Amino acid sequence: MSTYSVGQTDRETGIGWKAFALFAGFLIPFVIAIGAWLAVSAHNANTAAHQAAASAKAAGASSSTPSTPTSVAAGEGTLPTPSFAGIAPANADALAMRHAAFPAALPAAPAGPVAHVQLGIADRVVSIAPGIRYRAWTFGDSAPGPVIHVREGQRVAVTLTNKGMMAHSVDFHAAQVAPNVDFADVAPGASKTFSFVASVPGVFMYHCGTAPAFEHIANGMYGAIVVEPKNMPPAQHQYVLVSSEWYLNAPGTGAPATLDVTKAEQMTPDWVTFNGYSAQYKMHPLTSMPGQTVRFWVVDAGPSLNTEFHVVGSILRRAWLNADLVDAPQHDIQTAVVPAGGGGVFDVTIPKRGIYPFVSHSFASVMLGEVGLLNVGNVPGTMSH
Repeated sequence: MSTYSVGQTDRETGIGWKAFALFAGFLIPFVIAIGAWLAVSAHNANTAAHQAAASAKAAGASSSTPSTPTSVAAGEGTLPTPSFAGIAPANADALAMRHAAFPAALPAAPAGPVAHVQLGIADRVVSIAPGIRYRAWTFGDSAPGPVIHVREGQRVAVTLTNKGMMAHSVDFHAAQVAPNVDFADVAPGASKTFSFVASVPGVFMYHCGTAPAFEHIANGMYGAIVVEPKNMPPAQHQYVLVSSEWYLNAPGTGAPATLDVTKAEQMTPDWVTFNGYSAQYKMHPLTSMPGQTVRFWVVDAGPSLNTEFHVVGSILRRAWLNADLVDAPQHDIQTAVVPAGGGGVFDVTIPKRGIYPFVSHSFASVMLGEVGLLNVGNVPGTMSH
């Protein structure tokens, strides 16, 4: 048997190392070229599939009854469900007017040293846009859940009752507790009570923390708790806005839609809302009078996108970024970022009568419904933005 060394010839085969090197030099580029050709072919096929899906969506959007696409699973090389953004029935304006807007006004805080909070969990079909229904998991039969208002230093006693079909829990961002104990799952049909002292002022998110929390939040299990400090400057009107995204596996115009996990993972929502319903404060504007201070307590429930809060035609006179009510606010801010899972508190004082939109200045979210109106001085009419 021959022993090889660099440049030596194999007498049995008659092939030298130099010849082998020449052959390899030809083969490797050939293999790379074949791989590149296959990749381009796959890309072209995928692009054609996307274009076909977009054409199908456009055809469905122009019809009064959009076709329902085939839902797909992530990771199988197939396309996610097409977007249903903007799909609405012909009588959408009438439906929006009849819709009872989520109460945005900050409720009163309970008196006494303990604030008792009852949170019921239930599966509910909710409206998220005119004519669009979604099968949600809810706190208090709505998405978002009820606004909770307490004072700094109060003890908050939470009773969680699970009337849903699976285990759920609640995670209060305002609480400083052991989550494995107080935020533990509650089985269907069961309830639990825990408490915490609201020692840090601000506006905080609460949400279901049961794994996967991502899906429980995306299905509607979130809300806001305001912890008001004693030295807060006065405001004549106070409103709570909870931003969130909706990811639909179907249009929701017939049977209620449910969560499309692939869309949620890719952060491509069909709707983005303040307080759970697209543009509800355009048909039902929030109100104030000239010269009054309006305070917005804003929570971004996500589960993934930030809110860039902005009031058109005004400046945020005081801005407590990250809902930090311990330090002094910033002043005269045009746009303030509220991160997913975070909060912010913003004051505006508007001297002139008029209609002032409030939006996320990430305008893709505006197009998907994250917009409302502040009517200053009972001005007739409306406006688009």
